[in-house]
This record gives sequence, C-alpha cells and structure tokens, in this order.
Amino acid sequence: MKSRVGLLFVLAALVGGCAPATQITGTWKSPEATTTTFNRIIVAALTDNAVARQTIEAHLQTQLQQRGITATKSIDLFPPALMRDGTTTGDAILEKVKGDRHDAILTVALVNTETETRYVPGSTTYMPVTRFGWYGTFRGYYTYMRPMMLDPGYYREDKVYFLETNLYDAASERLLWSAQSESYNPGGLQSFSEKFAEITVQKMQQDNLVK
Repeated sequence: MKSRVGLLFVLAALVGGCAPATQITGTWKSPEATTTTFNRIIVAALTDNAVARQTIEAHLQTQLQQRGITATKSIDLFPPALMRDGTTTGDAILEKVKGDRHDAILTVALVNTETETRYVPGSTTYMPVTRFGWYGTFRGYYTYMRPMMLDPGYYREDKVYFLETNLYDAASERLLWSAQSESYNPGGLQSFSEKFAEITVQKMQQDNLVK
C-alpha cells in the first residue's frame, strides 16, 4: 500500500525542541458504525519506509491486542519486496484480507506537514549589588558589572505533522471512522509511535468500534 507522501516524520526522528506532543484533533464516525464492533483488524501504515511501517503497525497491533482484538500487521501479509513488484493491487489486498476473515482495515497516512518559525526570547540575569567599593575605578566597575549578562534570543523551526487514520469495513469497503492527529516536534519514531497508537485505539474504544 503505497502512500503518495509517506510517513516522512521518521526522517525527522531527532528533531530538537519542545517535548513531543501528539494528540487527536478531530474524529468522524459514520452512522453505519453506530452498533459496529470489530474483532479482527488489519493495520496498515501507508509508507514506503519499512522501519516506520513496521514500528507503527506493531504498536497499533499491541494496543488492539490488549483489548482482545486479533490484529495483523500488513507488513506480515505484504512485505516491502512484494509491494515493490507492482503486482499487489487494491483488489489483491482486499482478497487477502477477506480470505483471512478480517473485519476491518485500519490505515494510517501522513496528509500534511508544516514548518513554523518562531522567535525564542533571551533572558537577562542580574547579580544584585551588595557593596559599593567597586564604583571607584573602571576596572572595579567593569569587573563587578560583568555578571549582568544578556542571553540573546534566537529563531527556531518547529515541525508539525498531520496524520489521518481511517477504519474501513472489510466486507463493504466503506469508511466507517476517521481521525485526524497532530504531532508537534516528534522526538523520535518509537516515542511518537507508542503515543500515537495509544491515543488512537483509546479513541476507537471510546467510539465503540472495539471492545
């Protein structure tokens, strides 16, 4: 399953800055899914990067399995070499999914990235005056006043990644649930993936899509 944009955040795994923040910013649920729960789900990260695909799918699989769901990673059914040969079509994938009696397909894709430039102000520290003898000479004044220092500000770039998670019914192929997530300066693939999988499956559970 080849994504047009891929999960490029794996290439920025060591972005410096603020602590990682990943959150779901919006969800949609089809009226057809009001009483639907799934027991067998295949998870698919739509990226050409095998490491990112394996990591994200594995963490989603773990979260689903902890809730009693049988979850299968797409990379186990369709390894990278098979995907690159060009013979793995959407029909072939659906045939395999249905043949393995999966109820649904959970996909993850990066839909947009933004770079925000902001100014980080400096700080000024001051050593309080405790005596006045240093006023008498330039050397004394300079030596004493030197601890008053300006820490200059600087500009930095923040990376924001917007991801979309979709849940499709395997039988009808219809979209039943969708969520948009935002990840701000992800500190690394592992930490991002763990948090993303946790909040995504928690939300699916809150929306009565899994047990």
